[in-house]
Amino acid sequence: MAFVDLEQRGSIGILTMNRPEALNALNDQVLRDLDAALDAVEANDEILVVILTGAGRSFVAGADIGQMKDFTSVQAKKFGAYGNGVFLKLENFPKPVIAAVNGFALGGGCELAMSCDIRLASEKAKFGQPEVGLGITPGFGGTQRLARIVGVSNAMELILTAKVIKAEEAKEMGLVSHVYPAEELMDKAMELAQAIAANAQVAVRQSKAAIRHGLQTDMYTGAAFEAEAFGLCFSTEDQKDAMTSFVNKDKVTSFKNR
Repeated sequence: MAFVDLEQRGSIGILTMNRPEALNALNDQVLRDLDAALDAVEANDEILVVILTGAGRSFVAGADIGQMKDFTSVQAKKFGAYGNGVFLKLENFPKPVIAAVNGFALGGGCELAMSCDIRLASEKAKFGQPEVGLGITPGFGGTQRLARIVGVSNAMELILTAKVIKAEEAKEMGLVSHVYPAEELMDKAMELAQAIAANAQVAVRQSKAAIRHGLQTDMYTGAAFEAEAFGLCFSTEDQKDAMTSFVNKDKVTSFKNR
């Protein structure tokens, strides 16, 4: 995984997009490395929550224009399909993923951030889908996720004008949850990750899956999925321990995650 670093800090896994000389631009190899890194994190039972960030002054500045400029239509469709596949894998990853957006998140970088569950941004971060200014559409899910996150009107404006926005504006429209000074971003991301990791992980993962599933379907189907998740949790030791402690006016201090 030459272009994606994996660091483990206790129960938190930190994935760093590490191609700083190209502002972490996404090419075939970077996407393959991210795909492999996700497999490694999923296989590591000690990692409960993931933080995704970028090396240097960029989160991910976009897809690699140098690689894409001579694509045929067939090659472009194949590249887009592969990138979309990796980002869908990230979106539906069983463990929660926090994007710590430290700099440029443009094009494929904005799409990568949107594939994560929670987005935090540095004051230096910038977001945008500038593809139409290059004669193409967003290709890694931007036309689909952006409207779901910020609403149709905001998504249309951002994509059709190709404009780039600062972190505070991204927060105002709901693209990110919080904006922090650059030097505080990773500490705040770790704080959030640890708060998630402190809870019962079967319930955490079932909650994430229910939210993701519900976003893709109608309320009735989503509610049925939630009922299944709710019921499943009652087969866990964590539910028994936590509810028994609550009834006894006590509190569980750690979970078995089973």
